[in-house]
Amino acid sequence: MSSQVLESGPDTLNKKRLNTVLYTGAGLYAGTLGVLYFAWYQDNEISNFHWYNDSKGWMQVDKFGHATTAYIITNYAYWSLDWAGVDNNKAAIYGGLMGWGAMTVIEILDSFSEEWGASPSDLVANTIGSALFTGQQLLWKEQRFRLKFSYHPTDYAQYRPDLLGENELQRSLKDYNGQTYWLSMNIKSFLREESRFPSWLNVAFGYGAKGMLGTFSNPEEWNGNELPYEKRIRQYYMTMDIDWTRIETNSGFLRLVFKAFSFVKAPMPTLEYNNENGLIFHWLYF
Repeated sequence: MSSQVLESGPDTLNKKRLNTVLYTGAGLYAGTLGVLYFAWYQDNEISNFHWYNDSKGWMQVDKFGHATTAYIITNYAYWSLDWAGVDNNKAAIYGGLMGWGAMTVIEILDSFSEEWGASPSDLVANTIGSALFTGQQLLWKEQRFRLKFSYHPTDYAQYRPDLLGENELQRSLKDYNGQTYWLSMNIKSFLREESRFPSWLNVAFGYGAKGMLGTFSNPEEWNGNELPYEKRIRQYYMTMDIDWTRIETNSGFLRLVFKAFSFVKAPMPTLEYNNENGLIFHWLYF
């Protein structure tokens, strides 16, 4: 993407910053693909391009992951373009295209993997995530709804390290039992401007699942070892959250830190509902 396409005007666009954004973004993305290769693809055989319908896999937790990741990449792309002086609408649109494009490249890699394939439902989820950010930025010039992520280690990975990860880095990416995805809504943005309600306090709704030792169902054994019976259970959450980007500070360093962790759901007392146990209260859930 050239700087000429993104040009906002001589009074706002900083071409040196824009070039920094484009080159740095390309380098970071290449590094991320390298990490994903070693975490996901290195042990899989290459095949011809093919489609793969996994819409019912992992109880759709991975689809929430795709949408959230596309949203996060779009958000960072927007901030980078905004820092370079690109106006709001162009930064929102091109940021959305960059986020969606980054996720589409990963889908192309999947399409040539013998174990997986290009997933139509993944493409839909990617589109929803990028569109959610871009649409809000065009409509409100702010993010009233944020997609967020939290993760906690589980015991399930020990039974299927091939599928759920052999180390903590792999498990944070692969073990969907420990991942929760959140829609975090900023309350004050829907109140009157003179309201004294804290601008950083959100309400969040989460989704996750547990008991998954396989993509679509749980096998009875793996690698010659009998696996324990685990019931696959959907989990729904409601809690409060912090919008880190709305915390006022004069420190440029803290603003940078808050943006870096803007996609992380704050640990909070949380109410969970699932069909197995009904309502459950967690004093602190992450």
